Amino acid sequence: MDRVPGVRSGRAQAISSPGPTNRALDTANPDSSVPPVSDSGSMPGFKFPFSLANKRVYQGGWSREVTARELPIAKELAGVNMRLEAGGIRELHWHKAAEWSIMLYGAARITGVDAQGRSFVDDVGVGDLWYFPAGIPHSIQGLGPDGAEFLLVFDDGHFSEYETVLLSDIMAHTPRDVMARNFGIDRQRLQSVPSEELFIFQAPVPGPLHLDRQQAAGEKEASPCGFSFRPAGQCDLKRFPGGEARIIDSSSFQESTTVAAAIVTVYPGCMRELHWHQNADEWQYYMSGKARMTVIGTGERARTMDFEAGDAGYIEKTLPHYVENTGSEPLRYLEMFRAPRFEDLSLSEWLSHTPAELVMAHLNIDRRAYEQIPREKLVVLR
Repeated sequence: MDRVPGVRSGRAQAISSPGPTNRALDTANPDSSVPPVSDSGSMPGFKFPFSLANKRVYQGGWSREVTARELPIAKELAGVNMRLEAGGIRELHWHKAAEWSIMLYGAARITGVDAQGRSFVDDVGVGDLWYFPAGIPHSIQGLGPDGAEFLLVFDDGHFSEYETVLLSDIMAHTPRDVMARNFGIDRQRLQSVPSEELFIFQAPVPGPLHLDRQQAAGEKEASPCGFSFRPAGQCDLKRFPGGEARIIDSSSFQESTTVAAAIVTVYPGCMRELHWHQNADEWQYYMSGKARMTVIGTGERARTMDFEAGDAGYIEKTLPHYVENTGSEPLRYLEMFRAPRFEDLSLSEWLSHTPAELVMAHLNIDRRAYEQIPREKLVVLR
């Protein structure tokens, strides 16, 4: 879209701002600086960049989160972006919320035990997912050559990684004699156990996967639970005129009973069609490209905001919205839901399956225009 100082196509005349302004933010958020004329009323912000989140840096990696504290409307889901160096460990822990994750870079080894105490060990690479239900202990470790980066999504908007149950906390706050009795070992052997939280720490890169699996299982069978999932080989990629989408929910990733997702790609000049989700709020993470999203609220309200890689977005349940690719490269982002199944309805799907006379009376269009409305969901279109 051509930019003319003070005026934007389809926008109202901009009033100058002679006072102090953050030009970098204004440039990155043009639809907030000069909103489309179709925007109306006051709606809460539905964007927060991970770049503004507090980063916890350790020897071995870093972590940063976007929760309802950073993005107040995000009541149902929260996200954590984490980086582990090769050998870096996100220590053994569990959460009060379920954890869904997608690998963004590199490779990692994940471990856990299921509800029957059986071991699970697997290696995951770019695009792979995992899901650990609430209370299931697990760990993550970066593999060679350069560790891993991943996004964690939790089924509680108020979740915080500061409230994780950690092995180091259990050990630090249990008397050594009690721990020795619990394990049935000599108390002296526990003298070097850490007395403070580890969270992320550096360790050697683990050995071959099959050896870790054998050692963890012992004489028990390994867990049959599919805590990890490889979407590229386990669920269909749906192609559309303006992009593609891969939907992952409990119908394909059976362990993921509280989180559903869609991985959406929108080609340059195309858009994710006007739609809404009837069963859950939508939490978004933008992985590449640039976008503009408009959300239409109740009470004659609407707001448009701009997104780029590393941003989180949020849309409340049932609110119509659409996403446009405003860049020159494919836009790729996640749609996440606290629900067992992915559900959406599109505006064209609704109107094309409503009696023609009723729609024409509402929109003041003729029958020829009505008949051009697509009769099927397109998801992404030109």
